[in-house]
Amino acid sequence: MKGKSRAVIVGIAAICVICGVVISGAKAQSDAGSQAANAPAPKTAEEQFKNIQVLKGIPAEQLIPAMQFITTSLGVECEFCHVQGAFEKDDKKPKQTARKMMEMMFDINKDNFDGHREVTCYSCHRGSTDPVATPVVMTEEPKPGTDETKKPDDAEAKEPTGPSADQLIDKYVQAVGGAAAIEKITSRVMKGTITFGDRNIPIDIYSKEPDKRVSFTHTHDGDSITAFDGHEGWLGVPKRPVREMHGPDIDAAAMDADLHFAAHLKAMFSEAKVQGAEKINGHDAYLVIGRREGKTPLRLYFDEQSGLLVRLVRFGETPLGRLPTQIDYADYREAGGVKIPFRWTLARPSGLFTIQVADVKQNVPVDDAKFAKPPSPPEEQKGPAR
Repeated sequence: MKGKSRAVIVGIAAICVICGVVISGAKAQSDAGSQAANAPAPKTAEEQFKNIQVLKGIPAEQLIPAMQFITTSLGVECEFCHVQGAFEKDDKKPKQTARKMMEMMFDINKDNFDGHREVTCYSCHRGSTDPVATPVVMTEEPKPGTDETKKPDDAEAKEPTGPSADQLIDKYVQAVGGAAAIEKITSRVMKGTITFGDRNIPIDIYSKEPDKRVSFTHTHDGDSITAFDGHEGWLGVPKRPVREMHGPDIDAAAMDADLHFAAHLKAMFSEAKVQGAEKINGHDAYLVIGRREGKTPLRLYFDEQSGLLVRLVRFGETPLGRLPTQIDYADYREAGGVKIPFRWTLARPSGLFTIQVADVKQNVPVDDAKFAKPPSPPEEQKGPAR
């Protein structure tokens, strides 16, 4: 993340904080779905942004995630293709090239894979602006049993040899305290630090039923805020307009805002299967693939001995490919009759951070004003164009 100002770095960290403690969001997503049925048709990219040439017809909320997929795949920032402050301009040659590359990618998938998205920007670029055309020589012996070509989100299920997915989820529920204890939690206040790079910044996280969550990252420039009120989510960075969440961000925020994750987990999946076992931080863990209707799958890793959830991998859908987010959980402790992780590390292709909780209070009063959305700012200049 070199070359970014401190405010931007903290802003990115705040965006990631929505993926804090893993929680389900089945109820919040259901309520949001009911409201969506009565909402007006969402705008397309070309209706909301200027000078859209290739990504016409996609929902406007998917344009920014698509741009994030490109920056991640090529290892660049927005200014590599765009003119700062005038994203609609076509002054830079890399922007013209990017349009041609996207059209080529769409044609490859249409002509060779029945329109399924098998080839993406990352297939060739792998974090570099210049794809490597010559195979790289082997520098070490491959580890037995590894297959780097296997797709993490669509891998074929292996024949289970141990407990079923339902049994693993039930064990997880019991490991954190049981369904009755989980359902008794109505609010949670956490205080700790968020660490990325060599910086440690204080952070406070407030959660409250039904399905509300807000975090405050206390920077020298002011608080970076990430909030979800059960229906809408938004991000606030010091000296910048509030940004509303869309698409994958809403999905993640809804999951984070439900205090009863373990008890609601089964209801999230249309299908859940055990994929085998892997080593997570030196411990054996069962992998469960959970399929969700109309959403990307989840990969959950349950510690073989304790039954606790030690890793979650989820994916943000974009028109160009899926962006993964991996969250590792550790330092489980009892708080108010249930066990929760006091430390979690979130990793994305663009970077990672760790949150360490120092203090937790359960079932304490939390003012609803903390979750109130600030007034909408004036309409901003239309953003990235492709």
